[in-house]
Amino acid sequence: MAVVSKNTPIPDKVRVRTALLSVFDKSGIVDLARALNDMGVRLLSTGGTYKALVDAGLPATDVSEVTGFPEIMDGRVKTLHPNVHGGLLAIRDDAEHVEAMRVHNIEAIDLAVINLYPFESVIAAGGDYPTTVENIDIGGPAMIRASAKNHAYVTVVTDPADYTELLEALKANDGQTLYAMRQQFAARAYARTAAYDATISNWFATALNIETPRNRVIGGILREEMRYGENPHQKAGFYVNGDQRPGVATATLLQGKQLSYNNINDTDAAFELVSEFLPENGPACAIIKHANPCGVAVGKTLVDAYRRALACDSVSAFGGIIALNQTLDAETAEEIVKLFTEVIIAPDVTEDAKAIIAAKKNLRLLVTGGLADPRAPGLTAKTVSGGLLVQSRDNLVVEDLELKVVTKRAPTATELEDMKLAFKIAKHVKSNAVIYAKDGQAVGIGAGQMSRVDSARIAAMKAEDAAKAMGLSEPLTRGSAVASEAFYPFADGLLAAIAAGATAVIQPGGSMRDADVIAAADEHNVAMVFTGVRHFRH
Repeated sequence: MAVVSKNTPIPDKVRVRTALLSVFDKSGIVDLARALNDMGVRLLSTGGTYKALVDAGLPATDVSEVTGFPEIMDGRVKTLHPNVHGGLLAIRDDAEHVEAMRVHNIEAIDLAVINLYPFESVIAAGGDYPTTVENIDIGGPAMIRASAKNHAYVTVVTDPADYTELLEALKANDGQTLYAMRQQFAARAYARTAAYDATISNWFATALNIETPRNRVIGGILREEMRYGENPHQKAGFYVNGDQRPGVATATLLQGKQLSYNNINDTDAAFELVSEFLPENGPACAIIKHANPCGVAVGKTLVDAYRRALACDSVSAFGGIIALNQTLDAETAEEIVKLFTEVIIAPDVTEDAKAIIAAKKNLRLLVTGGLADPRAPGLTAKTVSGGLLVQSRDNLVVEDLELKVVTKRAPTATELEDMKLAFKIAKHVKSNAVIYAKDGQAVGIGAGQMSRVDSARIAAMKAEDAAKAMGLSEPLTRGSAVASEAFYPFADGLLAAIAAGATAVIQPGGSMRDADVIAAADEHNVAMVFTGVRHFRH
């Protein structure tokens, strides 16, 4: 049998006689309080919650009557009192605890309904330092943690989404809660305060420019349980952290079935890539398959950009993710639905386009309301055995880099634009990455190879396949610019790109053999620029 301290058995059922209600988010609180009152539960409350209950005609008691002390310091101090925390923490079956309650006139609190100041919303809205600090809740987390620790006797509820479950349990058990449910609610409560504190600590690290804080915690709130993870035998959930960066986590799903784990991962990759292209500079489209782009292009119109992106690798695009940097229109929608596609994500969609997409019931359509800022700071994290790798987001963009011409021949203006496009794409391609671009579109993408030479050859092979599909006499890599996301360690990778027809090269530079690579470029009259920045993506 489970026990609390001093081997006291834990009761399975606990009757709720007194409830403490103290919430910032007042969604459903009046209805909950009314239902509790109808069950004969005494209602204690604080501040704005107390006012809401009284205004609704409910017989609530202000917590100041329990503490014998008024709220002070603009409400900072109101529940931090032994009469509150004693009521939450007391072990009801422990004689010493019961005597302490009697001596100090402490009343047991059986139910705590508490949610917190909206710290996440304040930072998402860009609140200044004093405002943000003021929205760090103290009393709320303290009461939640106390109630959750004493879940043998106290039920703690931290989310309005749980009110219905609570009331159904009380009705089914004659006003009592079961230990199993109290355990579940306690677990949710600690997860909530953990995520809350994680957000606060990460905000402080950012505000104070602490790049590697001594303790780093990543927190999130469950958005939805996934059907499965990367594979059907894996369990998964989608958690959000309150960051309002436009993308898959903040987008609105207008139609289609639930996104899978892989859909979310790929859609994020697609939208982050297409967000590199400002809409005022023209339409752009990115097509992603297995987290790698298989087609990227700019165009005169959105449908033109889509067609040019599709032309890079129409075979791989089957079942892919399509990201657009402008409002999805009817003409583009008509073209997209000709191909089996898993997800379309765009800043917005016209009503006509929405109607066209609606004919494909399983096609997910997401709108974000805007593009992600590629220059914005942020964090990325991945797990390893026994820990986390956390780093700042790769927020360098090619337009901000100083490009250094290192060959005898400088690139033409057209070559330079294609170089920038290729390098922009390379940032979003798994390493080793080699990208050929020509006239505003990717014409060959080699991704994720152990050898940079192999990436160059695979990209060229993809370009040859695309040329055959389009009925062209030669692949579009002829006369293209090529980007490598990291330096060429030997000249062989460059020579493979030259063999494919590249006439201009953009790469970070920094190899011990840069001189050999530059000499090879000069020998073939190829223009080359160094960026001084690499974009490894593992």
